[in-house]
Amino acid sequence: MWFKNMTLFRWVEPLPLSAETLAARLEQHVFRPCPSHQPSSAGWAPPLGRKGRDLVHAAAGRLLLCLRTEEKVLPAAVLNQMVDERIAEMENQRRQPVRRREKRELREQMVGELLPRALCRSRHGYAYLDPSAGWLVVGSASPRGVEELTGMLRKTLDTLPAAPLRVRQSVAAVMTAWLAEGQAPAEFTLGDTCELREAGEAGGIVRCRGQDLAGAEIRGHLAAGKEVTRLGLCWSERIAFVLDEALAIRRLQFLDVVRESLRDIMDSPEAIFDAEFALMTGELALLAPRLLDIFGGEV
Repeated sequence: MWFKNMTLFRWVEPLPLSAETLAARLEQHVFRPCPSHQPSSAGWAPPLGRKGRDLVHAAAGRLLLCLRTEEKVLPAAVLNQMVDERIAEMENQRRQPVRRREKRELREQMVGELLPRALCRSRHGYAYLDPSAGWLVVGSASPRGVEELTGMLRKTLDTLPAAPLRVRQSVAAVMTAWLAEGQAPAEFTLGDTCELREAGEAGGIVRCRGQDLAGAEIRGHLAAGKEVTRLGLCWSERIAFVLDEALAIRRLQFLDVVRESLRDIMDSPEAIFDAEFALMTGELALLAPRLLDIFGGEV
């Protein structure tokens, strides 16, 4: 159980939920397979997977959730071909073009006909609540993935008093200053990945990977006025990640010094899952406040 991406939210008011209370709420929106006539279905599933039964996995006061989403797969090329063929038949019979509204209705009809025969694709999204520290941590950095999970959680709890992080200093400006100086603040070191962008909506974007960020080429981009929007960092030689200007974390990696503490665990898959979750959340509980500090603290 290791998150690969992460978006942090701060609880703006207390959320007094025990694991049992939260599980009862999730049970009302448990995952059910997608019906034949629907394009998708979403609901809560056991974080432990098929062998699990509990909808909430608790460790060290932190509560892990899993949202399962199932979608019918309708290849656009196949659907377009079938619609075009049907339109051609209608035009040959009528001796006149099919109107735009009829085309739209025909497409919806074809989707309805194909859905019962379509294959299903599932994906899982994870998040955990840390009530004592006031965090909601979503295991995704994509807007779609974050919105799917927070939207379902809001529906389940009837409220979601959590807000994206806001810091006092511009994240892009601070990261640009680090790159210009060739070093990050204490406990952090620069990685080998960055994204630089010119000012303005039409500004160019430069993406670098596996490159010396203190090199002349990077300095040239900074001298030309580009600003850092993503930057690879390593924290205390324990966690490597790419931080973006919205404080979303991508390519999250827990390094060997962290994983070595699990080396002697030779138990069931459930015990390993529990140990990994406890270790991951413990490390992130230390990293998150430091991220806020280096950008001037929370607003």
